[in-house]
Amino acid sequence: MAQRTASALSAGSTSVQDYVKVIYTFTEWQDRPITASQLAARLSVANSSASEMVRKLMDLGLVSHEPYSSVELTADGLHLALTMVRRHRLLETFLVNELGYQWDEVHDEAELLEHTVSDTFIERLDRKLGHPGRDPHGDPIPTADGKITLPNAHALEELDDGHRGRITRISDANPELLRFLAAESIALDSPVQVLQRKPFGGPLVVSVGDTGTARTFDFGEELTTSLWIETDQVHAGCRLPEAAVR
Repeated sequence: MAQRTASALSAGSTSVQDYVKVIYTFTEWQDRPITASQLAARLSVANSSASEMVRKLMDLGLVSHEPYSSVELTADGLHLALTMVRRHRLLETFLVNELGYQWDEVHDEAELLEHTVSDTFIERLDRKLGHPGRDPHGDPIPTADGKITLPNAHALEELDDGHRGRITRISDANPELLRFLAAESIALDSPVQVLQRKPFGGPLVVSVGDTGTARTFDFGEELTTSLWIETDQVHAGCRLPEAAVR
């Protein structure tokens, strides 16, 4: 495994690193696997290019794939993916905490830097930052030995009326959404309560903030699928299984 991973991390393998990272992050917060066409869309390449790269990844022992089925990481592929995810999320954290970047600015910068810095730089950066457990958007940062723990969280859209919790993760897919949340002072760890779901596909009405200062918002689908809520209590009529609440 070490030999294959070292080969994939060598110069000229940026695309290999990008592909395995996208495969991992696509499935990190959901059970649905990724297909070659979805890979192409995520990386803004032609379907034929994605299919060719999937074959290369198979030759490297990084993915398994059958025609017309999903693409899945092997143990080697997962190891490389977590290595790249660790680099990316530590760099995002550094850019926000130390260089004053906003959370909607860091993704593209980290994309460039993650392929160029050394392992030594990443480990010293981790120490400098105090070994953070999550990045500015709440995504968990893998440890140096490849361990990662996701919070026990659910997308806001899954929660029913009366549910309370705190924002533990915010998707960084849309920088404009991040700017909106920042302007409204909605951030990681903000308390949230679901008040009601308006009928006929209407928005979710939520209260955000501590008691006494909370504000009410109507959140549409893009927001309710982008905010992940961690909760430690059930409520009357709660539809989440008890094991999902801690």
